[in-house]
Amino acid sequence: MARLKRGAIPGIRHHKPSGMAVVTLSGQDFYLATWGTKAAIAEYDRVVNEWLARSRHPLVQVDEHQGELTLLELAAAYKRHAKSYYVKNGKVTSEYHVVRSIVRVACELYGREPADSFDALKLQAVQQAMIRLQWARTSINRHTDRLVKMFSWGAAQKLIAGKELIGLREVKGLRKGRTDAVESAPVLPVEESTIQATLHHLPQVVADMVKLQRLTGCRPEELCLIRPCDIESSGPVWFYRPESHKTQHHGHARVVCIGPKGQEVLRPYLLRANDAYCFSPMQSEHKRLAEVHEARVTPISYGNRPGSNRRARPKRKPGEHYTTASYRRAIHRGCDKAKIERWSPNRLRHSAATEIRKRFGLEASQVVLGHSAADVTQVYAERDLAKAAEVMAKVG
Repeated sequence: MARLKRGAIPGIRHHKPSGMAVVTLSGQDFYLATWGTKAAIAEYDRVVNEWLARSRHPLVQVDEHQGELTLLELAAAYKRHAKSYYVKNGKVTSEYHVVRSIVRVACELYGREPADSFDALKLQAVQQAMIRLQWARTSINRHTDRLVKMFSWGAAQKLIAGKELIGLREVKGLRKGRTDAVESAPVLPVEESTIQATLHHLPQVVADMVKLQRLTGCRPEELCLIRPCDIESSGPVWFYRPESHKTQHHGHARVVCIGPKGQEVLRPYLLRANDAYCFSPMQSEHKRLAEVHEARVTPISYGNRPGSNRRARPKRKPGEHYTTASYRRAIHRGCDKAKIERWSPNRLRHSAATEIRKRFGLEASQVVLGHSAADVTQVYAERDLAKAAEVMAKVG
């Protein structure tokens, strides 16, 4: 029998011995109704839609008293789901890797046991295992919710009966001062003196990124993705609408306002193709090599010529734009050169929030930084954008 193409949906077939219509999904045969009837077509549509809703996973018949799936099998199915679900801009997000770490802890304790036997006491035992791993209390609470979400997903896909779901949802998060879990250190603003000390040891492109983020309070991801086509520069305050941002999957809009100081930093980077990224590692590397060549003391006729000592096929090539990880690493290298404690780009966002809150109040800080907990009406969106523009005209 010819193999189906990847992504193809199996068709309905005639099972002649029984006179029934049949379809095979993930190796399982589903007998529908009498061949050639409308009932067979309707039943075919139903089972195929359910199969697609299960992400093409086999249907596991769940016993009334005990599920057939072990926790290891449920975790494997959920990880496949997470790998296809937690995707942004065509790439798997960090949430998938977090899910893998969490289910590994649970499976080390109860992986061979039936998934339906996983109750509230076992969930609390997993919490204790996370405490022994020195995970932070707030992280453990979020991971607990993720584990419960895995069992809810399994029940929704009919992989497990989900008889312990109510008990799992009743497990409370760890309380501060009432557990041995470590407390995570708060993210504090970075001192201006520390920023200035770091800037002297950063490439020009990265230094300008730091300056712009400090002025606007945008997220590192938003900063890395700036393109000329995303900026409305017709007024005294520029409006930057990122192509991708943290809350876009919730349907939230994000507008970053850029004032005169930020415009001065960004303007030289707008002289490029409209859809090209402003902050490019390739451009930064070219500038660095040009500076090294300019400072060369050895005559050109001696030693290595420019570019002659480069690897033909390097393992890592500069990308079209910085990522949050490469941006953070560049800052860390600057900190190491300055011989100061490392700090992360997110602390620049906290610095901007602290200044704006001190000068203009909490609401202004929330508006400028895009902290929105729910959708708002167009009237409120216009009011917030006007408020943000007013603040950034004075601040950044």
